[in-house]
Amino acid sequence: MSAQKMEAIGTLAGGIAHDFNNILSPMMGYSEMLIEDLPQDSMLQKNAKEVFRSVLRAKDLVKQILAFSRQGDQELKPVRLQSILKEALKLLSASIPKTIDIQTNIDSHCGMIIADPTHIHQIIMNLATNAYHAMEDTGGQLKVTLKQTKIESEYDGFLELISGKHALLIVADTGTGIKKNVIEKIFDPYFTTKVKDKGTGLGLSVVQGIVKSCNGDIRVYSEPDKGTEIRVYLPIIKKMA
Repeated sequence: MSAQKMEAIGTLAGGIAHDFNNILSPMMGYSEMLIEDLPQDSMLQKNAKEVFRSVLRAKDLVKQILAFSRQGDQELKPVRLQSILKEALKLLSASIPKTIDIQTNIDSHCGMIIADPTHIHQIIMNLATNAYHAMEDTGGQLKVTLKQTKIESEYDGFLELISGKHALLIVADTGTGIKKNVIEKIFDPYFTTKVKDKGTGLGLSVVQGIVKSCNGDIRVYSEPDKGTEIRVYLPIIKKMA
């Protein structure tokens, strides 16, 4: 039943993504023409460039949706998580209220992984957005950590992971937390605790799918009124020549 549900969601997502892509194409074309026609270094041209960059990001999102629905090709390559993390958090900081304090602890020596960069960006955006929504009314602290860790396959609770070095991405918040009976359902497609206009219930199921496709794992630790911590483990590639 779960596999059939995911297949149906993938078909729906793929259809929406194709239609959305058709809308984005003229937006990209017109914004490019605006950039060329407007005076160099004018405020209007800068605004047009921001629109163009947003369209490019939206096209990346369409690509991610198509990959989720298995209608697009993944661009798997060695990826440095540090740069993607910084870019995603820069985008988020512009939209997150000042009542939420963003703290980062990013290990510059953490190794590279094999993944699609757009997928990694989507993981970070989804997890950080969920954390922000959990603190939207009260404010709080959003902490994003990246470090390198070593996993042994026989270690309790990590039987599915390949033994060896892993990149560990931690997204923690001081928000409302999650009830124990809800934690078991948060990765189910369409399950959401948010109000109608705030979530579709697809974010975490997409994140879990991406993590699993990278041979990684995702864990959630949370208590009501004590915040939530989500840990993503992704295998680090061996050093390349």
